[in-house]
Amino acid sequence: MATRVKSRGEAGSAKKDGPTPMMAQYLALKESVPDCLLFYRMGDFFELFFEDAKRAAATLDIALTARGEHDGEPIPMCGVPAHSHEAYLARLIKAGHRVAIADQTETPEEAKKRARKEGRAAKALVARAIVRIVTAGTLTEETLLDARASNWLVAVAEAGGDIGIAAADISTGRFELSSAPIAMLDAELARLGAAEIIAPEGFERAPDDAHICARSDFSSIEAERRLKTVFGVATLDGFGQFDRAELAAAGGLLAYLDSAGQGALPFLQPPRHHRAGDYMLIDAATRESLELTHSASGNRGGSLLSAIDRTVTGAGARLLAVDIAAPLTTTDAIEARLDLVALFESDAGRRDHLRAALKALPDIGRALGRLVAGRGSPRDLGLLRDGLYAARDLHEALARIDEPPALLAETLPRLTGHGALSDHLARALVPSPPIDTAQGGYIAEGYDAALDDLRETAGDGRRAIAALEARYREARGIASLKIKHNNVLGYHIEVPSKHADALMAADSGFTHRQTLAGVVRFNAPELHEEAQRVMQAGAHALAAEAAHLEELIARTLRDRDAIAATADALARLDVASALAEQAALRGWTRPRLTAEPCFAVEGGRHPVVEMAVERQGERFVANDCALAPEERLWLVTGPNMGGKSTFLRQNALIAVLAQAGSYVPAQSAKLGIVDKLFSRVGASDNLARGRSTFMVEMVETAAILAQATEHSFVILDEVGRGTSTYDGLAIAWAVVEAVHDVNKCRCLFATHYHELTRLAERLDALSLRHVRAREWQGDLVLLHELAEGPADRSYGLAVAKLAGLPKETVGRAKAVLAKLEAGREATGGIAAGLDDLPLFAADVPQMEEDAGDPLREALDAVHADDLTPRDALDLVYRLKRLADEAGG
Repeated sequence: MATRVKSRGEAGSAKKDGPTPMMAQYLALKESVPDCLLFYRMGDFFELFFEDAKRAAATLDIALTARGEHDGEPIPMCGVPAHSHEAYLARLIKAGHRVAIADQTETPEEAKKRARKEGRAAKALVARAIVRIVTAGTLTEETLLDARASNWLVAVAEAGGDIGIAAADISTGRFELSSAPIAMLDAELARLGAAEIIAPEGFERAPDDAHICARSDFSSIEAERRLKTVFGVATLDGFGQFDRAELAAAGGLLAYLDSAGQGALPFLQPPRHHRAGDYMLIDAATRESLELTHSASGNRGGSLLSAIDRTVTGAGARLLAVDIAAPLTTTDAIEARLDLVALFESDAGRRDHLRAALKALPDIGRALGRLVAGRGSPRDLGLLRDGLYAARDLHEALARIDEPPALLAETLPRLTGHGALSDHLARALVPSPPIDTAQGGYIAEGYDAALDDLRETAGDGRRAIAALEARYREARGIASLKIKHNNVLGYHIEVPSKHADALMAADSGFTHRQTLAGVVRFNAPELHEEAQRVMQAGAHALAAEAAHLEELIARTLRDRDAIAATADALARLDVASALAEQAALRGWTRPRLTAEPCFAVEGGRHPVVEMAVERQGERFVANDCALAPEERLWLVTGPNMGGKSTFLRQNALIAVLAQAGSYVPAQSAKLGIVDKLFSRVGASDNLARGRSTFMVEMVETAAILAQATEHSFVILDEVGRGTSTYDGLAIAWAVVEAVHDVNKCRCLFATHYHELTRLAERLDALSLRHVRAREWQGDLVLLHELAEGPADRSYGLAVAKLAGLPKETVGRAKAVLAKLEAGREATGGIAAGLDDLPLFAADVPQMEEDAGDPLREALDAVHADDLTPRDALDLVYRLKRLADEAGG
């Protein structure tokens, strides 16, 4: 760790009779943020003390030391350099910590001046204040964020029986409000993939990792007032009709952001109303099993998003992830996206030109977010300047298109209108502005004549100092004499120790300043005079540049909503051209959308598996899928590793891609709109919630049967396999009947229970399919092709042999199988007698319900903490009456 530089004029170690002023200041600041690690600025370092130091040192793997004493014990401490603290912040946030930044709000010199005015000693404690609270959902720094992923902060609240959800990505200002039934909360949170979730005290459905805030923050009335103030409107009607739950969530979000920014709100665009009915409902389990935006390992690689992402900008990548996470259900909106993709898919030259231009673009959305948050730099202004110029050039190129698609016509106007601002920034800034403002040099020459004069004065002074150095060398005959500068001594003369005596003489005209190992440092009147001129001019120039920077930022932020709209428009163009590139390179086709609940795909392929297969030098086997009202349920049988699960998943992914506005991996596709997508494919133990694999499977299957409609698409794989053969077959049998007779949705059902094929004789809309396999010279050949009818057998032993099971074990299994099959022939098999069962809809056996216990039910409904004394007395009388009735 680097050497710490303590702020001048501050107290050192703690006294035994009480904390030093500095430690008292630290403890007061820490008390205001008990749930955060406190970064306490001391000179060039951010220090952490006590338990914060222990936790940070363990996470960052840095040295833990001690400083002074507190209550008779050494004070644990550790620190990180201020100039590189963002790297340490990133690791702490990723580890789940929250960090409060306590920075110095005055310089040591200002502290001394203040102390003298107050009639105290010149040695004073530098004032500090918490300037920001850093959490996973409130990041804006470029180094702390994934450029290709949104960073959602989500607030949830309950009102009127519904759940309100407010989501904001403050790095770009995107802000949306939505509501959902309580049962759909997990699905909505899964769609957003929040970096951080906040919820009010007492909210029972809050996720385990949610940060709990005061219930008073989630006031819908206060939120409505605050939103009107923030966006400068008299009514919110222009943004949408928000219910009380949505406003309550928005109130919690705004209060949290206000606290994190210590009174300064970040950039928020006007709220968008996310209506659940406008998007395909995909629950958390389905997203996980289909690996839409993240693979099973939690990484982006291996997901659908990773396989199709050919975007060339961070903003485009973020928007594509949003589109995949929330496919549309409105045909006109989907067709508008597809029209824009078609424009670029059909014209490779136009597509290449657009993608090359987009690739050179800076991320103006996040640059704007940093400026609004007060963490911007001259470089961010330069990025906006360059990005707005490029957007204007793109507008000129795309505006020449005859009869543009509707979405392009809507997008084009948002690419322009920034001429005055971008020209102003071009005049004011150097071509490549720096991030750090400390050294100046970011305001262009010619923008301010007075600033140019100051720079010229400073430059003349530096030239004069260089001339002095040459004169001193010649006059003293010391060729190694140098004039140097540092922050402590300023400009000074440095000579090797062996030449120092000549300058030490009283009449030399030089004044001794410092002796170090090997060198001695001096000053001289002429040098001091020139140095003063340089320093004064430089300080005034820095002040002038800082004033210009403040003015430029203020000027830019007046157009922030229009700039954000331009950023969104560029992202939409990137997504459309990227999907067009994917379609052209991979041979994808435009889906045809229809009102009827059909699903007709010819030559469908799995986009992720196909790429993996091709990397191995093999060819993916495409398959058709033809679901229609008269044949809406396919029962798919066949051996393991034959491709059943891949077939099921690829069709679900085709539905997602089509409704997200993408071409699809197929020769042709005619699809009816899917309102809800469900996948019960594979499962694992959820030990954290005490659920076995079978329990997880049953919970997910129950959710499907409760929610799927005639317009839904369901894939079910091996339902019932996690329990005994009889129980599993019984459950699978009943589920097939329920999907067919009650839900009446489009469904692909894969199973190893061949007994289920008997249902085809009784269920009109059920059709049998199997994945083909052949045995050749004792070996199993998996063809991965789908064919009509049921599989002739399961090929389980052949798969076991293929997997490398010992020959002796496979031989023994064959003998056991022969015995079992002989028994099945004699008894009629485990499905004997099922043909006599009435159809599901004709006679559903009713399970006998428990009579219930009114006394227990009354007690279960009581929230003891909410009872007033009068309520408690009334409750006692009511319970006594219930007990008497039960006894009578």
